[in-house]
Amino acid sequence: MGFRKKNKSPPVLSHEFVIQNHADMVSCLAMIILLGLMFEVTAKFAIMFITVQYNVTQVLDEKSEPVNLYQYGPKDVATVFFYLLIAVILHALIQEYILDKMNRRLHLSKTKHSKFNESGQLAAFYLFSFIWGCSILTAEDFATNPTFLWEGYPHTYMVFQVKFFYICQIAYWLHALPELYFQKVRKEDIPRQLYYICLYVVHITGAYVLNLHRLGLVLLVPHYLVELLFHASRLFYFSDENKQKGFTLWALLFVIARLLTLTLSVLTFGFGLPRTENQGFSLAEGNFNVLTIRMTCLAAICLTQAWMMWKFINFQLKKWREHSQNQASKKKTVSPKSKPHKREPTRGGAANGVVKSEDKTSPRARKAKAS
Repeated sequence: MGFRKKNKSPPVLSHEFVIQNHADMVSCLAMIILLGLMFEVTAKFAIMFITVQYNVTQVLDEKSEPVNLYQYGPKDVATVFFYLLIAVILHALIQEYILDKMNRRLHLSKTKHSKFNESGQLAAFYLFSFIWGCSILTAEDFATNPTFLWEGYPHTYMVFQVKFFYICQIAYWLHALPELYFQKVRKEDIPRQLYYICLYVVHITGAYVLNLHRLGLVLLVPHYLVELLFHASRLFYFSDENKQKGFTLWALLFVIARLLTLTLSVLTFGFGLPRTENQGFSLAEGNFNVLTIRMTCLAAICLTQAWMMWKFINFQLKKWREHSQNQASKKKTVSPKSKPHKREPTRGGAANGVVKSEDKTSPRARKAKAS
C-alpha cells in the first residue's frame, strides 16, 4: 500500500510493487495534471480534468444577479477520472494513518481485518456524503415541496454543488473497482463487493445522465444514513462484541428506507412524470420522459430494493440462528451435573449379582467358630 515503509522492496513493476506503491504512483499522475495548469499550452487540457465543465450563465429575473448553472457532457469523463485519482489517494491515507493503527491495537483475525477495513472506508465516505447531501437538500426545500422531484422536467441545469456531488459519487464508486486489487480483497469477498459497487455506478450514473438528479439525491441521502449506521455498528462490534445495539436500530431504519425509496419512485415515475407538460424523447433537450424509460427505471429500482430486502432477511435469519445456538450452548454449560443415586440392595442382599454378607468377621475366625 502507498505511503508505507517497507524493509524489503519487491521487484519493480511486479504485482507486489504496484500494490505497495499504487498511491505514490497515482499521486505523481495527479501532480502531473496539476502542473499542466502552469503552462499556457497545456492549461486548457488540465482545466478539463480539474474543474467542472459545461457552465451556463442565466439571468432568472431582471433584478436578480446572473446565476451559474451546469449541464453534463462528454468532458465530464475527464473530471471523473481526475477525482477518481484523488479518491485512491484519500483511500490510502485513511487506510495508512487511521485503520491500520486501529487494527494493530485490536489484533483482529484475517476475516475481521478485511471487514474492518471495508467498514472503515465506507463509513467515512457515507458520513461525508450524507452531510453534503443534506446541505444540498436543505437549500432545495424538499421537505416543504416534494413535487420538485418532477416539476419542470427535464432538469437539464444543475447548480455547482449538485453537479460536483454527482461527479464525486461516480468517481468514488469507480475507484472502488481497482481497490479490490490494491487492497488484496479475498476471492470469496470479491463477488459481494462487485455487486454493490456496480449497482451504485449504474444507478448514480443513470440518474445523472437521465436528468433525474433530484430524485437520485433524495434517494441517496437516507440510504447513506442507513449504510453509515450499519458500518459504524460493525466497527463498534469488532472493538467490543457486546456492542450490538446499533444493529437493531439499523434493521428498523433499513426497512423504512426501502419503503421510502419505493414510495418516492412510484410517485415520481408513476404519477409525477406522466403528468408533466414535456412528454417525449429528445437527446438534444435531455428529455427522456417516455413510458419505456420510466418503466425501465422503476423496474430497476424495485428489483434492487427487492434484492436488498432478500439479502437483509437472510442476514437476519443467520444472526437469529447464531443467537439461538449460543443461547443453547450457554444453557448446557450452566445446568448442574446430575448426582448419582444410591442403589437399593436387591432381594437376598445381592447387588449386581454379588451376595454381600453382614458378618464382618474374618474368614479364619469363622472357620474356628464352625469347628
